[in-house]
Amino acid sequence: MKKKFLILIGDGMADDPKDFPDGKTPLVAANKPNLDLLAQVGELGQVRTIGKGQNAGSDVANMAILGYDPEKYYTGRAPIEAAGLGLELKPDEVAFRCNLVGLRREDEEPVMDDYSGGHVTDDEGKQLVESLNKNLGTPRIKFYPSVSYRNLCIIKDIDPYQVHLPPPHDISNQRLCHHLPGPVLNPVEKLVMELIAKSRDLFKDHPVNQERRSAGKKTVDSIWLWGQGKAPAFTTLKERAGISGVVISGVDLIRGLGKLAGLEIIRVPGATGYIDTNYAGKVAAGIHALEKGADLVYLHVEAPDEAGHSGDLQLKIKAIELFDQRIIGPILEGLKKYQDWIMLILPDHATPVRIRTHQDDPVPFVAVSSAQVKSGKKQPRVFSEADAQKTGVLVEKGFSLLDKYFFGE
Repeated sequence: MKKKFLILIGDGMADDPKDFPDGKTPLVAANKPNLDLLAQVGELGQVRTIGKGQNAGSDVANMAILGYDPEKYYTGRAPIEAAGLGLELKPDEVAFRCNLVGLRREDEEPVMDDYSGGHVTDDEGKQLVESLNKNLGTPRIKFYPSVSYRNLCIIKDIDPYQVHLPPPHDISNQRLCHHLPGPVLNPVEKLVMELIAKSRDLFKDHPVNQERRSAGKKTVDSIWLWGQGKAPAFTTLKERAGISGVVISGVDLIRGLGKLAGLEIIRVPGATGYIDTNYAGKVAAGIHALEKGADLVYLHVEAPDEAGHSGDLQLKIKAIELFDQRIIGPILEGLKKYQDWIMLILPDHATPVRIRTHQDDPVPFVAVSSAQVKSGKKQPRVFSEADAQKTGVLVEKGFSLLDKYFFGE
């Protein structure tokens, strides 16, 4: 029987130890017996998933974890999400991530209040995107619904490098005027800013927002276009290492990376990209894929990252505990029928609750095999930023992680 490979991602689980004088980062504070056991029997270390000067996002980080050098393959976040949504970009098309965001005013200036529009539901997001297409869409400009606040806009015949807006989660509670282009706009900047301005007028009295106001929920006040680029070209894992497999995630970014890498996308009902995601469904899908002959399972959970962006320490701790209890534990149980497997578990990046956005510091990882689990030999440590650093193991180039632990034998 061929060796089975698993990569389990707790998005944004890591934090910044400097923010916790008592040493109790969310990874330390969380009750996570399965992760701690694997850290004791496996190889614990740190990996730099985001290189210096690279975009500190899940796109770059997960690309590296899958074994692809972002310096060579990265063209932008949105084109990856387009692949996850099943859209094939033509050479003249540029994909933008289209967040549905919430704004508020301070001294008459708009402020980024909520990068997620209050975590709108998939159905609410779809209704808003349909309105965008009806009112702002043209043969050149089209909007595509995805998951919750995460949507896409595809525009033809523009230079993607003529405009830059930061990720909305990087500017939470900041005035937009500090991040908008101007005062003189080039044609692409002018088009993007017009779409954003028109979306505010369109959403103001939209039925979705009327219902959300009545329910005491945050409203969706605008779109925010960012992360744009043209279609990338990948060499698949099958071509590189003879590996076939599946990707399981609630967000199109990870699905898109998996698809570009040649993995099959498995869509799990109830996979939300939030703390209420269908954990059991993801695990069942992964185990079933192994039973059907998949060599690799790439399973991603977004919840810790969302908690970090919200600045909610207790929610992040809970998200880590759920990852441990509902993903790691059941996966270990399901692997008992296999004699030969190896697993990587890690956050793709840190999302410190203090700054509420991503950080490019190295993150902890554990590589563990079936043989190590069976041996039962343990070292006195836990899965944490500090204990990972103490091992002295640092993989500087994140894209080399797979070759080091999976395919380098």
